[in-house]
Amino acid sequence: MPRPLALTLGEPAGIGPDITLAAWLRRDECALPAFYVAGDPAFLERLARRLCLAVPIAAVEPHAAEETFARALPVVALEERVSAEPGRPDGSSAPAAIASITRAVADTVAGRAAAVVTNPVAKSVLYRNGFVDPGHTEFLARLATEATGERVRAVMMLWSPELAVVPVTIHLPLREVPARLTTDLVVATGRIAAHDLRRRFAIARPRLAVAGLNPHAGEEGTLGDEDLTVVAPAVTQLRAEGIEAIGPLPADTMFHAAARANYDVALCMYHDQALVPIKALAFDHAVNVTLGLPFVRTSPDHGTAFDIAGSGSANPSSLVAALRLAARLSAAAA
Repeated sequence: MPRPLALTLGEPAGIGPDITLAAWLRRDECALPAFYVAGDPAFLERLARRLCLAVPIAAVEPHAAEETFARALPVVALEERVSAEPGRPDGSSAPAAIASITRAVADTVAGRAAAVVTNPVAKSVLYRNGFVDPGHTEFLARLATEATGERVRAVMMLWSPELAVVPVTIHLPLREVPARLTTDLVVATGRIAAHDLRRRFAIARPRLAVAGLNPHAGEEGTLGDEDLTVVAPAVTQLRAEGIEAIGPLPADTMFHAAARANYDVALCMYHDQALVPIKALAFDHAVNVTLGLPFVRTSPDHGTAFDIAGSGSANPSSLVAALRLAARLSAAAA
């Protein structure tokens, strides 16, 4: 039997549960792969009634999700019960979100699921409940390290048919980026990106376009020397290792259509340098893909949107894209 995808609940008070129900309703028209949710079946039943959605819920184990999927949304029941209301996270939010991620990873590592697809979480809610990792990606890397006994370095990639980007530094205040950006970090990130583009995306010779940190890639040092002393040596080292990398390139000329045709992924030096262009080009269907893990993980490229949770207006397109991409990547890696 094909293995289903393991979908996490995300922040229960956010739009993750809303778009999960909406995605299941589109399972035929979008040719979705079978998936199950790790979470609280009663909570999802209440939400479906609130949204007036005809989504039957079936509590199952992962091995039964595939055969259940056509007639009901399969849910692997966890002990954590959800009391949060849409837009109003409460004390049940963080434990439910963390337990769901933990179970989805465990099932995937054990071979019960083909890949992990994660709904959005609210880091502020997690932090208030003692969450110690900087974010979702780092938590997944820790779970993978604990499961395999091997240190995992996770890399975030935002992917769409129009553009794929990798931020070298992620959730940092902008003032801290120059101090945290090193040649070794750029090289390590580029290696992982090239490796997973070959392995999971079947790109035989991935082409990496490496953005400069400063305006105009430093203008030969007149606008900052980081591009000469940090980024350029990283590009040289990547090329010496046989990876097709070019740069540092001025970020303001990297993302128009003609430029994008010349590379498979853009390595960007900080969060917004990567996420602004892809969200401008593919806001509704971009997918967050975690590279470097021993399993496939994808996620919608948006947040919890507390303001519209429970309204029925959340667009499931990015989750649909994440589910479809997870199935594609897990099949390629099998």
